[in-house]
Amino acid sequence: MSAEQFSQSYGVWPFRFLPISYLCISKQRMAQKKHSLASLCVREYEDNKSTRPHQLPIYATSSFAFETMEEGIDIFTGKQTGHVYGRYGNPTIDTVGQKLADLELYGTGLSGYGFLTSSGMAAISTLILALLKQGDGILTQADLYGGTTELFSKVLSQAGIQPTYIDLNDLDRVEGILSQNRSVRLIYMETPANPTMRCVDILALSRLAHKYGILTVVDNTFCTPLIQQPLSLGADFVIHSTTKYLNGHGNSIAGVIIGHDEKMKKQIWTTLKLVGSTCNPWDAWLINNGLKTLALRMEKHSANAMEIARVLAGHSRIRRVNYCGLEDHASHEIARRQMKSFGGMLSFEVDGTLKQVLEVLNKLQFCTMAPTLGDVDTLVLHPATSSHLNIDKATREAQGITDGLVRLSVGIEQVEDILEDLQQALS
Repeated sequence: MSAEQFSQSYGVWPFRFLPISYLCISKQRMAQKKHSLASLCVREYEDNKSTRPHQLPIYATSSFAFETMEEGIDIFTGKQTGHVYGRYGNPTIDTVGQKLADLELYGTGLSGYGFLTSSGMAAISTLILALLKQGDGILTQADLYGGTTELFSKVLSQAGIQPTYIDLNDLDRVEGILSQNRSVRLIYMETPANPTMRCVDILALSRLAHKYGILTVVDNTFCTPLIQQPLSLGADFVIHSTTKYLNGHGNSIAGVIIGHDEKMKKQIWTTLKLVGSTCNPWDAWLINNGLKTLALRMEKHSANAMEIARVLAGHSRIRRVNYCGLEDHASHEIARRQMKSFGGMLSFEVDGTLKQVLEVLNKLQFCTMAPTLGDVDTLVLHPATSSHLNIDKATREAQGITDGLVRLSVGIEQVEDILEDLQQALS
């Protein structure tokens, strides 16, 4: 029976027997008949989704459409929430940012927010530009990741935000500076530090900072929320290079800013959108994919690193091993208090000249030489000729970053394969 015959017999059109998606498309098609075929090619069709997707979709759109001008005005003026432009936010990006915030705050009873950025360095610079102004100071440690040190000394200092480098474990000196130098408005911590694995006491420093009304930021890239939760120890903000362990597969570059003080949320978002350091949906989706195995990966990274650190500590060509899990490491007690395990990062100093150290690294066959960390495979870096190349030699050597120091990001392979490669290279 045709639709016309059905209508004549029963007095209604048979729409109720058709899928809703067909009706929507049919309605759309009827509306499109008013326009030319060329215009139909250009027009965007409605999302023909009937059930919830099992995986987070990638919203590959630069902007979002309004139903009415009034809706757009309400969103722009803050009367209602909604997405408007990709630089301001995106459902994929915002979903992953919130998931990361929830991981950092898990079990604390706090609620918070996460802003994904285009890189870990973008997370640091965006947060500091949002929180500080010309004339303010940062109190931090001298053994930071080389890129962070350069950002502070070469970029932020030009904007009138001055860093002061001290041993953050000297709490008396920290308090002395905070009590006398009121320009210091933020303590920036990296714990464990890259690449010395030195730790600082997050709880003690946060208490001192709050006593003098200043903010604390912790780079938690090495640990992830599975191992360390700085916000539970009193820190105000956490940043990550999500490129590393959170993604874990070396196929995404991004960062995240995580906080829980709602008063500062808007100023961070405003800086993010105006600086233009927002993440993109594709990298956000890749982070989300990596997070699904984070707990399994961190357990294996940590177990492998502990075994490798113990073996290297007994090797005749190794002067010292920097790993928080070793009882003779200077930061072992601090790490034991604030970390659930000791992570997958370590460094070791090879006995020999720079040329001899590079010869050892060139003999590696299983481990990969690459300027990153936190991937599933084992990665080797020589800080003096890469991450800390532009740091004054005397400065880096004073922090133990010598020409002989090698950084190892221990992967999740069979630990015997990693050890065999290291031992043949050192022999």
